[in-house]
Amino acid sequence: MPLSLANKIAAGEVVQRPASALKELIENAIDAGATEIKVLLKSAGSELIQVIDNGCGMCEADAIAAFERHATSKIQSIEDLETIRTLGFRGEALASIAAVSQVELKTRRLNDEIGICVEMDGGVTRGEAEPCAHPAGTSIAIRNLFFNVPARRSFLKTPATEFKHLVETFQFLALSHHEITFSLYHDGNEVYELNAQPDLEFFESLKVRIGDLFGKQYLEKIVRVQEETSYLSVNGFLGDPEFHKRTRGEQFLFVNDRYIKSRYLEHAVRTAYEDILPEGAYPFFILFLKIDPRHIDVNVHPTKAEVKFDDERGIYGFMRTISKKALSTSLLAPQFSFDSDIEPMDAPGGPNTAWAPQASPFDNPPSGTSPSTRAPWDGGWSEPRPRRPFEGQLPLGDLTERLYDRAEDINEEGFVIPSDANIEPSLPEKTKETTLLWQLHGKYILTQIRSGMMIIDQNAAHERVLFEKAMHSLESGFGLSQQLLFPHTLEFGPAEFALIKELMPSLRALGFEIGKFGGRSVIVRGVPAEIKVGDERTILEEILDQFKSNEDTLKLKARENLAKSLARKGAIRSGTPLDIKEMRSLVDQLFMCEKPQVCPYGRPTFLDISIEELDTRFGKS
Repeated sequence: MPLSLANKIAAGEVVQRPASALKELIENAIDAGATEIKVLLKSAGSELIQVIDNGCGMCEADAIAAFERHATSKIQSIEDLETIRTLGFRGEALASIAAVSQVELKTRRLNDEIGICVEMDGGVTRGEAEPCAHPAGTSIAIRNLFFNVPARRSFLKTPATEFKHLVETFQFLALSHHEITFSLYHDGNEVYELNAQPDLEFFESLKVRIGDLFGKQYLEKIVRVQEETSYLSVNGFLGDPEFHKRTRGEQFLFVNDRYIKSRYLEHAVRTAYEDILPEGAYPFFILFLKIDPRHIDVNVHPTKAEVKFDDERGIYGFMRTISKKALSTSLLAPQFSFDSDIEPMDAPGGPNTAWAPQASPFDNPPSGTSPSTRAPWDGGWSEPRPRRPFEGQLPLGDLTERLYDRAEDINEEGFVIPSDANIEPSLPEKTKETTLLWQLHGKYILTQIRSGMMIIDQNAAHERVLFEKAMHSLESGFGLSQQLLFPHTLEFGPAEFALIKELMPSLRALGFEIGKFGGRSVIVRGVPAEIKVGDERTILEEILDQFKSNEDTLKLKARENLAKSLARKGAIRSGTPLDIKEMRSLVDQLFMCEKPQVCPYGRPTFLDISIEELDTRFGKS
C-alpha cells in the first residue's frame, strides 16, 4: 500500500472534522511545555487552523521527522506505554493531518539562533526545510482541510456546527490545563482570552477558568468535590441541581488531565442526583481523576477519547458516593444515607455491586454595547411585525363538537381520524362534558369510542401538534408570536451564539422576535404563540440545547431538527393537569395533523383498547 494512501486511511480515524485536528495540535503544544497557546481559526476551521505556542520547539531533524508515521519521542518501550503521562504518544496525528491538508510548520528551540520552516502539501514535502525567523516555540498552520478528499469535505456540517465542535474542544483543553494561558480567535474576532492564574491554588484557579469560559453566573451554582484515597483522587465541581442542562454538553471528566468520554462514569455522577433532577436533565460537572497510569489503559481509542480502568466497579461506586456526599453536605440536596447498605448500581451494562465507604477497594491498592435592534447581521435581527395566523387552526373545542356529532362528515372534509377509531357520535351535551374526556394521573386522556376506549398520551400528542405547526411556519415563513411584556436579555457562549446567528431566519419564522444586544447577548421580545406562559425565559436556550442534541444523535436536517426541538421543549409535560377545554383543544388539533398516530420522535400518541379485549381481560365470553 502506498504511504500516501496509508496516511489518508489513518486520517479517517484521527481527523474526523476540524475539531479533531485542533485537539491534536493543542495537545502537542501542551506536551511541549507551553505556558501560552494561541488558536487562530478561519471559516470554522475549513480554511485555517493555526496553533501557536511558546513550548520547547524542535530542531530541524525533529521538525522533518514529525510528519512521518509513528514518529514520537514520548515512548521508547512497552514499559513506557504502560505509564503514559503525555496527551499524545502514537505519532500518527501530524502525518494524518498533513495527508489531507496543506501544512506550514515553523519552530525554534530557545537556545537556537534561527528557526526552521517545513511545508507539506497533501502529505508530500513542498521543497526543502528552510531557515526562518521565529520566536521560541512552534507555530503550525493547517489550511484547506480535506482539500484532496472532497468526499470527506462534503460530510462536514454547517459552519455553526463545526465551530461548536471547535469551541467545545478548546473548552475542555483549556479546562484541563487552567495553568496555561489560552486565546481563541475566529475570523479575526476574539472569542476567548483566558489568562492563567499561577498564584492561585487548584480550586481557585479552576473557578477563574470556569467563569471565563462559561460565565460568572456559573460560580454561584457549583459545589466543591475533594476526595482522596491511596488508589484514586477526585477534585472538581458539581453543578447545583437547579442548574441542570438538557444535553450532556457541559459534563467534563478528566483522567490524569486527559479529557475522556465515559457514559459509565457520567451515569455514576448522574445517579447521585437521583430524584432531584427532572427527567431528561443532566447536571453540570467538572471532575479531575488522578490515578496511577499503571491502573488505566489509554490506548483503546484512535483519538484517545476513552480509557479503561482495571477496577471500573470500584471507581463507579466511588464517583457516585463522593458526588452524593458533596451534594448532601452542601445542603443543595436532601440528605443521603451513607451506611454500608448501598443499593446495587444500575448503570447501563454495569455490574450490580457498588463501592461502600466502609469497604473501599482503594485502601488496599492493586463586553457591553448599547441595545440595538436595527443593525442587520447575517440576515438581520428581527423587528416586531404582524403575523399571519397558522392556516387551518381551529378555535378551542370547535372540532371536538364536530368529532362527536358528525364523525362521518368530518372524514369527508379531509380531517385525518384513525380508521378504526369509530368515535361515538351524537351523545348528549352533558355526557360529553363529564364522561367522554378524563385525565389519568396528569399523563393520559381517556375517551370512549365505538370500538372500546382510546388512551391519548398528552405529551406525545402535543409534540405532534407543535411539530406540524412549526414545520408549517418554517415552510410558509410566518408563525404566530406572543410579545413579552418584559423582554429578556440572554447571554450565550460563542458556539450557541453562532448557532443563533445561523438559525435566525428560521427562528423568526417560528415566531421568535430576537434582537442583538451587544457582545454575545440577545434580547428576546417575542416567542412562538404556542409557548406556555412562564416558559418564555428558558425556551430559546432549551430549544438550542435540544437542537444540538438532535444534531449529534439523529443527524437531522436543520429545519426538521428545529421543529422537533421546539416540539420537544414546548410540549406540555407529563403530570400537567388539564381542564376539559384544554383536553378538547388537544384532541382537536391532534386529529387535524397529517400523522396523528406518532409524535415527531416516533412514540405512539394514542392506543385503542377494544371492548372485546376488555371483555377477555375480565373473563367475559
